[in-house]
Amino acid sequence: MGRVLAHGRFIMGPEVEELEAALASFVGVPHAVTVKSGTMALELALRALDIGAGDEVITTPFSWISAAEAIMLVGARPVFVDIEPSTFLLDVGLLEEAITPNTKAIVPVSLFGQLPELEAINAIADRHGLAVIEDGAQSFGASRHGQRSCSMTTIGVTSFFPTKPLGCYGDGGALFTRDAALARKLRILRDHGAETRGEYLVIGTNGRLDTLQAAVLLAKLPHLEEDLNLRRLLAASYTHGLPEPLTAPFTLPGNVHVFGQYTIRVVGDRDTFALRLREAGVESTVYYATPLHLQPVFRALAARRQPQAENAAAAVLSLPLYPAMAEEQVHVTLRALALLAVTP
Repeated sequence: MGRVLAHGRFIMGPEVEELEAALASFVGVPHAVTVKSGTMALELALRALDIGAGDEVITTPFSWISAAEAIMLVGARPVFVDIEPSTFLLDVGLLEEAITPNTKAIVPVSLFGQLPELEAINAIADRHGLAVIEDGAQSFGASRHGQRSCSMTTIGVTSFFPTKPLGCYGDGGALFTRDAALARKLRILRDHGAETRGEYLVIGTNGRLDTLQAAVLLAKLPHLEEDLNLRRLLAASYTHGLPEPLTAPFTLPGNVHVFGQYTIRVVGDRDTFALRLREAGVESTVYYATPLHLQPVFRALAARRQPQAENAAAAVLSLPLYPAMAEEQVHVTLRALALLAVTP
């Protein structure tokens, strides 16, 4: 950060290009394009694929709003497909029936830190001529059958929000692709539609990542693997000690999870359970209390019910987990959970 302050190139300074090369190498793809947020990354991915008015894009109803929001921002219509209850990930078995002649892409979300069955999603997309955009905002560093998150689809996107597995000191995001033409288009779109200064090829936007944030990420990236291993060790301690009838996260075979969140299922009144846990000195968080298809902004879509997403929304609870967390803090949480689990 001191180097950035010294040279003063706060927008598109050399650290941005350096970071993009490091991120592409880490993910294992030729092209990484940094942008100012994960939401911006999703929007630019859709725009680069020429998705707009009259198009449909399939995504999950159980996630942060960004994927569905980005679909609406480009003028397309989100189509929600329910989740698989053990993983909270998009149910691949329900995917094909949601495809129509207007469908142009699928946006699966790598929720809570693990990838969905992207090889199956890709196969369905290939049969129907669709693009796939992985929303890897919570899963950077995760892998499936040895392939990193953001490397397995037409475009992969991630977020560098401070709480993510790799976070900066503000908002930030990136897109990843193996397609050189798509990468070029993304770079043009993020910089007001210009490839060279003063010559505008398309209508773009201001989507550039600040150089200071690039410097932060360059400093943190070499420590990411260590941080992810610490997350996994803490998650394993939780899983080993979690009392019944609470349900630990399920990891799909072939996945290496990064536990962006450690999310359990609670039997009974989840909100009362969370309140009692807080009274015992342990904070927790609910991701996500209202599925997207039930949010006021999406009700006009007249989307059908998504029972598994609705059930998950009423039962999930995310426990404290971050790389600097002490093992003893896990045991404090487990002792509180054990007491609550047996208390009427």
